[in-house]
Amino acid sequence: MRDIEQKLAERWPENKLEPSLDRIEALMDILGQPQRAFPSIHITGTNGKTSTARMVEQLLNSFELRTGRYTSPHVESVTERISLDNAPISPERFAETYYDIEPYVKMVDEQQPVAMSFFEVLTGMAYAAFADTPVDVAVVEVGMGGTWDATNVIDATVSVITPISLDHTDKLGRTTGEIAVEKSGIIKADALAIVAQQPLDAAKTILERAVAVDATVAREGLEFGVRHREVAIGGQLVTLRGLGGEDYEEIFLPLHGEHQAQNASLALAAVEAFFGVGGARGGKLDIDKVRQAFSGVSSPGRLEVVRRSPTILLDAAHNPAGAEATVAAIGESFGFTKLVGVIATSGDKDVAGLLSAFEPLLSEVVVTQNSTHRRMPVDQLAALAVEIFGEDRVQVELQLDEAIDAAVTLAEEDGDLGGCGVLVTGSVITVGEARLLLGRK
Repeated sequence: MRDIEQKLAERWPENKLEPSLDRIEALMDILGQPQRAFPSIHITGTNGKTSTARMVEQLLNSFELRTGRYTSPHVESVTERISLDNAPISPERFAETYYDIEPYVKMVDEQQPVAMSFFEVLTGMAYAAFADTPVDVAVVEVGMGGTWDATNVIDATVSVITPISLDHTDKLGRTTGEIAVEKSGIIKADALAIVAQQPLDAAKTILERAVAVDATVAREGLEFGVRHREVAIGGQLVTLRGLGGEDYEEIFLPLHGEHQAQNASLALAAVEAFFGVGGARGGKLDIDKVRQAFSGVSSPGRLEVVRRSPTILLDAAHNPAGAEATVAAIGESFGFTKLVGVIATSGDKDVAGLLSAFEPLLSEVVVTQNSTHRRMPVDQLAALAVEIFGEDRVQVELQLDEAIDAAVTLAEEDGDLGGCGVLVTGSVITVGEARLLLGRK
């Protein structure tokens, strides 16, 4: 694994783009088109993609289908990105798959003006592993955007677009409408697109794409959606309306926040569409299997409680929209009297917007940095935090472990262990490193 990870790290990182499908298409040709060996559900959007993918997979598994799931980025181990039947691929199988396709990757590298990227190689590995297993259906999350994303060599019968907001604006566009142009590129001819509620310009763009390729669109709030939700111990109890207009009642979802209920409605509609349920045909899926599937859903690093006394939460919010959803969910599901933030971000994000979204929630913040080359240096992050929180509410620590210890100390100063907490956030990478530090498995 160390050898493979080093080889992958030497390639273009996944945040560096050369917009072309030439390299991944060339690899698929050499490998015999493995991505055609199974039907797919393709998921894009700005936030909620991984949680939605995990829910889709859980539902498909409950109907006894073998699944492959490809998501990114990973929280702790790169093997998490390729899952078979809801479990990360084993290190042995990961290595075997890499070495199986490595000679063909080298052939593509030699033929193309730009060598294959880290993400393109992993995508090739995922499709090869899914075909080799073989899986009954693949659940594939876009890495970035859609049209030019390496995953977009599949012809998915169902496409899912989670809420679109501003992120990666230097690469995808400055408005949600511009970003939607790229993301709607996963909608294929005669497919069914499951679309979350969107800003008006994004919704218009998505509908135009669907008309252009003669795809059918099902929209949250019209053809499907969340009918009712209430906070429950360990999560929430939801009623979801399916594509056939029928309700799925008393579904326990062990995740917090309105945004996770929305993700659940998208996942359910996607699986209904995959099975041909709903729409003109009417009907609904087996409610007992649906309940069983959702009750077993997990989403590591998404408002995940990893410690008690004080409570330590991990959340991978890395843009303003994600932070706003996290703030709302914490306010609804947790009764903190004092919450201290530990924040470490990437340098290419709207960090000021992220901090501003968290400011009303957090009593104090400890700013730090994670270990990757993409991190925002702690002095730059501290300067932004002081502007937004004020100097008295900001503490600086160079290492994540020291930042967590400092935040715990600050949280406990009031002496109310039942009402104090720590939120570690700002980046999937930060959350993954915190998970390792805190021994979460």
